[in-house]
Amino acid sequence: MIAAIESVNKKVNSFAWGPVMLVLLVGTGIWFTIRSGFFQFAKFGHVMKNTVGKLFHKDKKENSEKGAITPFQALTTAMAGTVGTGNIAGVAGAIVLGGPGAVFWMWISALFGMMTKFAEVVLSLQYREKDENGEWIGGPMYYIKNGMGKRWKWLAVIFALLGTLASFGIGNMTQVNTIAETFVNAADTITAATLAGTQTETILRIVVGVVIAALVAVVIIGGVSRIGKVTEKLVPFMSIFYIIGALVIVFANISKIGPVFATIFQSAFAPRAMIGGVGGFLILNTIKRGVSRGVFSNEAGLGSAPIAHASSSERNPVKQGLYGIFEVFMDTIVICTLTALVVLMSGIVVPWGNEDMAGAQVTVMAYGSIFGAKFASIFVAIAILCFALSTTLSWALYGQRCFGFLTGERGVRIYQIVFILMAVAGATMNLKLVWDIADTLNGLMAIPNLIALLALSGVVIRLLKEYRADLRTQKR
Repeated sequence: MIAAIESVNKKVNSFAWGPVMLVLLVGTGIWFTIRSGFFQFAKFGHVMKNTVGKLFHKDKKENSEKGAITPFQALTTAMAGTVGTGNIAGVAGAIVLGGPGAVFWMWISALFGMMTKFAEVVLSLQYREKDENGEWIGGPMYYIKNGMGKRWKWLAVIFALLGTLASFGIGNMTQVNTIAETFVNAADTITAATLAGTQTETILRIVVGVVIAALVAVVIIGGVSRIGKVTEKLVPFMSIFYIIGALVIVFANISKIGPVFATIFQSAFAPRAMIGGVGGFLILNTIKRGVSRGVFSNEAGLGSAPIAHASSSERNPVKQGLYGIFEVFMDTIVICTLTALVVLMSGIVVPWGNEDMAGAQVTVMAYGSIFGAKFASIFVAIAILCFALSTTLSWALYGQRCFGFLTGERGVRIYQIVFILMAVAGATMNLKLVWDIADTLNGLMAIPNLIALLALSGVVIRLLKEYRADLRTQKR
């Protein structure tokens, strides 16, 4: 039975994250980039000024509306879901399996993905609703239903169903399992012992599962406002913590930065020549690894992050959309790039093509080159704890919004209880199949979302034109 499920999932996954879907994901970003007049490049300074530039100028009125969170809290809640284990393990895996050139294609997906995320956020605010508790709710299921019309509600239902199921896997069990696995590995390194298969490992995993479940329960039962308050503190801390650690490695090997960037660009188009044929890298494999890891990390086009942005107190959809551009930039261009540089500049022997080593182990090895194995394992364990915990909190919101769309607000409490229990189970189980299925569900979410984005692209461009016209008027 399990073998049959694995076989079916593998075939579906090859489509969900296959060449056709990756072309559609990147192509949608290119479509919005061209139609917007290359907005993310032409107005990059404006985007930064009105997102990160506002962090130290808090507007007292920005969260005066009941049932809403601040635009920055909406951003950090969304970033909590996107900045996750994929930034640590996923990037390393892309390099191991696709070569250094995968980093270049990861950048390409992000540069165009900025406009895909922008469009998602704009539509999420344009077509959001208020629920029975007076909270703003939105996301792909709402801009499909309210933007494309009720006859398309079936498509919204499909997205909500996929989002609900994916939240238990990619947003919960696999995240908690990664935390537990990392702590077990750190304990192995620190104690110079092997805990695998021992009672100590079981106890450690249970403790991790219970603690994470308790933290998640306290936060998500408090609603979107509490999630926003937690993520606005957790996301900046974890990002700065990881960035500083990465910069230490980069500056310690600063003489290698030129050759590393040259290798990234050259192997993007000739991976076999740059790696000497090790691992059998081909150009299509390199592109696939880079684009898929980029999209998986920043989630541009998957439809998850707009659910968080919809809760913002911001009234102007385009202003909140600017945070979508910043989100992809920060996630992929900054954090993912730093992970790639750490791996490629550290001087470690990269296990090219080794699927068993295509994860956080490589990142730990890279940090260990400067910090030492013990400190590196602790550093990465803390980073993954923060990244995975924040992802779990965000996906709890995504899942309950999707489940609420399907069942009404009465079903949300049931969802929360199941979600909390799943966290404990996730810490103790072998989740290879769960991870694979969740990865597939996550990719399939993009299909109804991309259909809606393309169908409603005219609305996005109209709102952007109105916004830019207002800016010109204000300058006069």
